[in-house]
Amino acid sequence: MKRLKILCRGFIALLLAAASPVPAFAAANTDPDWPCIQRKVPQLSIAQVWTGPDLPENAAKWADDPAISHLATEMAARRNTVEDAQKLLATYIQSIPRHEINDKLMQLFQGIFEKLNWERQQIISGISRYAAKQRDMAADLRREAQKVDAMRAKPDADQAELTKHNDRLTWETRIFEERTQSLTYICEVPTILEQRLYKLANTISQSIIKE
Repeated sequence: MKRLKILCRGFIALLLAAASPVPAFAAANTDPDWPCIQRKVPQLSIAQVWTGPDLPENAAKWADDPAISHLATEMAARRNTVEDAQKLLATYIQSIPRHEINDKLMQLFQGIFEKLNWERQQIISGISRYAAKQRDMAADLRREAQKVDAMRAKPDADQAELTKHNDRLTWETRIFEERTQSLTYICEVPTILEQRLYKLANTISQSIIKE
């Protein structure tokens, strides 16, 4: 009985902590429901990552060039390391006339930027949905923990029934904790994409031919 009491109170404390925003997070983000320690930046701007010349208007037409579209897809894909992406870029540069290099590279950057920015936005939206589900689960588990605690307080409590509810609470809490741990890793993905974009942008801008 004493052990069950400790468990129930422990569950409630855990869930209250997991479902409540950490003060430091709230200070860093304008969205109080954002669950990550990383600051929420819904989308990036070109100025944040691009240090090359001003992009020409035709950079927006990158998708019209099949070779650039394919290369942008491959370089943006996380299945390819940044080093592999840089090798793909070097091979591409060697395949085009010198006078086309700058325009093609700026179109390529635009394509990579749009792809990674879009992917990053989708992940951020997914994190928000995941966090909302966690809050719902936390609320359900708090109610269940309180129910078990109330059952335990009854002198004539059915011990078999109490054990069944406690076992279910233990199992569901374990699932909740695993999802919370997964969220920690998922929160890192937008930053990983941002870092990839910055590295690729830097590689492309350094490949621009200075007139």
